[in-house]
Amino acid sequence: MTARYRAVLTGAAGGIGTAIARRLVAQSDLLIIVGRDRERLVGLARELAGTPVQTICGDLCDPRTVLAVTAAARDSGVNLLVNNAGVSAFHAFETQDPMAIRQLIDTNLVAPMLLTRALLPQLGLAPAAQVINIGSVFGSLGFPGFAAYGAAKAGLAGFSQSLRRELADTTIAVRHFSPRATRTAINSAAVDALNRELGTTEDTPEAVAEAFMRFLAGTAAQHTVGTKERFFVLLNKLLPGLPENALRKQLVQIRKHLPH
Repeated sequence: MTARYRAVLTGAAGGIGTAIARRLVAQSDLLIIVGRDRERLVGLARELAGTPVQTICGDLCDPRTVLAVTAAARDSGVNLLVNNAGVSAFHAFETQDPMAIRQLIDTNLVAPMLLTRALLPQLGLAPAAQVINIGSVFGSLGFPGFAAYGAAKAGLAGFSQSLRRELADTTIAVRHFSPRATRTAINSAAVDALNRELGTTEDTPEAVAEAFMRFLAGTAAQHTVGTKERFFVLLNKLLPGLPENALRKQLVQIRKHLPH
């Protein structure tokens, strides 16, 4: 029997979030979609007609947005939180704007932590519930130009593991899903150019959403998209000097595109 969800999905106005919503809705009795682009959210809700959909427009770094999500989830029987909202930045760390660094950490790490904290009481009322944090392969495999972004995503992976263990004797499972490079508007023109030059494998948002739904249906605590990416993540854990040397050889190409 296919599981039924009463879900909160953040970052629903973005490429991956929209693709996930389109697939998740078929297994949902309620979908609360959160994002910063009101027009895209309303359009998505209209497209998903047939399942009760609530839209919340706001920045999750704003406590008022967290309160709005919490209020919408109250007494709704919510049993799934997908922390997908995020921002990225490709930039030389030495000259990266301090406010941009703070925004990366706040949006990609602090905001999902605080939203999870706010929704835990509601999730705990369900017979079985899940928190799925959407990370990035760069959270496990540091890449030049993504120091702040990688730090935030690494923190999200650590948060997922720690909270999973803290809640191991409850009905709430905490899981972590890491896409690889994906063709969405989150990428700058410089990132697109770098990916082309390096021959980086890129997924469509739809392919990521399909992988996410397979992960959702399973029980694995974590998953990284891509066989090659999973190999390099493992290699980076066991023999970090090997990927480090490989990336060092690519620095000339990377710096050619790296904003300073």
